Amino acid sequence: MTLRISNRDARRLWLDANLLSATPTGPLDLEKTIKKLGFVQLDTIRVVSRAHHHILWTRNQNYREPMLNKHMADHRLVFEHFTHDASVLPMEFYPMWQRRFRHLEQKVRKWEWHRGMLGPDGRNSIKDRIRDEGPLCTKAFDTKVIGKKEMWKRPPHKLALDYMWYAGELSTSHRENFTKFYDLTERVIPEEHLRNVPSDEAQIDWLCQAALDRMSFATIGDIQRFWDAVETPEVRRWTQAKSSQFVQVEIKSADGAWTQALAPGDIESRLSNAPAPTKRLRILNPFDPAIRDRKRLHRLFGFEYTVEMFVPAAKRKWGYYVYPILEGDRFVGRIEVKADRKAGTLNVVNLWHEPKVKWTATQAVKLDAELDRMARFIGIRTVVWANR
Repeated sequence: MTLRISNRDARRLWLDANLLSATPTGPLDLEKTIKKLGFVQLDTIRVVSRAHHHILWTRNQNYREPMLNKHMADHRLVFEHFTHDASVLPMEFYPMWQRRFRHLEQKVRKWEWHRGMLGPDGRNSIKDRIRDEGPLCTKAFDTKVIGKKEMWKRPPHKLALDYMWYAGELSTSHRENFTKFYDLTERVIPEEHLRNVPSDEAQIDWLCQAALDRMSFATIGDIQRFWDAVETPEVRRWTQAKSSQFVQVEIKSADGAWTQALAPGDIESRLSNAPAPTKRLRILNPFDPAIRDRKRLHRLFGFEYTVEMFVPAAKRKWGYYVYPILEGDRFVGRIEVKADRKAGTLNVVNLWHEPKVKWTATQAVKLDAELDRMARFIGIRTVVWANR
């Protein structure tokens, strides 16, 4: 018999799975947080704080920006690679990423913009320098862009470094002001993880199961999009082979429609134990894992969201970098804020309330409190509203 899960319960499960139910206070366990989420997306844009720092701070506001690099560079508890985008993942997941290295290496060879990279001799020369000199960033090399200079073009050494990073030959050693330093993989990844190379079938099984575990319920498309490391036909074959281990469920969407999905065998226990989300108001990052899958986001919350930093200013509906506002289990608004670190201010550019949300004085107080906390997170004292 198919288990039906109401929209409210589905939201509760999803927010709990993303560590957004509890109040973001208390002792910080960074390793546990990243493992629970599965990955944390990296992004270079720093309007307030870069995406990876903001995502971790949203889960526990005792987090501070230098902690993640120490977690990687000093303790070797995470590694960098691609999920749907550049991310940090728990180091113990490394053996399950072997097929990802292989597939990305094959894909990069076909990318038009990578055709200008160095050949095998040039790549070996780069690795020889890294072996002799230690971790190096792209600034340590001086090859030039070949042909007409265009925005998307990169010098051959940069393309070669990226190619070897995608393929797993090089790994990120550490970052300095977000500049990536490449090192030989055998000097970054612990030996026990390098020796452990599971079969392709075992990797697919782990990737699909780990995705479903972290989502609590999912369609085949949800599972595929979680890591973006398995293909849809592979997920479909996996669900058929493992069908006896799942519970068939129907999830009520925000619009009232019902969607068939799969859930782990302990779904009823998860439903019983998942807490109601805190009423605290949270400002989420545009790359937060809870909202990254826009199809799932709209299905569960009826919330349509698009990042517009690459949209020409005249065509933007909202703004360059707009943050969703979550209160309890619903999205109540969007806010555009920018940090001026030199002036010591966090500037509120604009605020939009979601349709059908009646903005109250209590919500205004909650938002002010969260903005104050966000300002303190980046070492700023003053919040300035452009138009209160």
